[in-house]
Amino acid sequence: MPAKPFIIEDYVRWSDVDFAGIIFYGSYVRFFEIAETELFRACGLAYAQVFDRYDIFLPRKVVHSEFYWPARLDDRLRVATYVGRVGTRSLMLNFDVLRDDPTSLGAAGWMVLVCVDRKRLKPRPLPAGLVAALAPHTLSSDAARASLGVASPTAARSPQSS
Repeated sequence: MPAKPFIIEDYVRWSDVDFAGIIFYGSYVRFFEIAETELFRACGLAYAQVFDRYDIFLPRKVVHSEFYWPARLDDRLRVATYVGRVGTRSLMLNFDVLRDDPTSLGAAGWMVLVCVDRKRLKPRPLPAGLVAALAPHTLSSDAARASLGVASPTAARSPQSS
């Protein structure tokens, strides 16, 4: 079976928005973290056990976001998550926040997670079991977006944002 993105859905809540009812940019990180947690859980890697199983932590080295249209209070967001790249000691998680009509990107982001040993917090190789468990959701951004039928980021911008 070909790799595919993992998708969660959640609503923009009152705590996510500013006075105008538009999502605060930092709130996207909450959506990214929920998507990450659920991706790992779906792959049999619930964080409550994965750190003990492999004796590691996965701290973030980079968190990056781009915004194409403003989500508003009570919008239902679909967040597609996939592993974009796997290195020896780190991996990149990608996040595409989707809107419908037509399917397009509302926001996109990525995080680099570095594998470190829990006692010394020194980088170490990613466990083979972790990499294998994430394989069903490991693919390039182009492949992920094609499988989702997502329009290009420039098509996601409204005429008012030009």
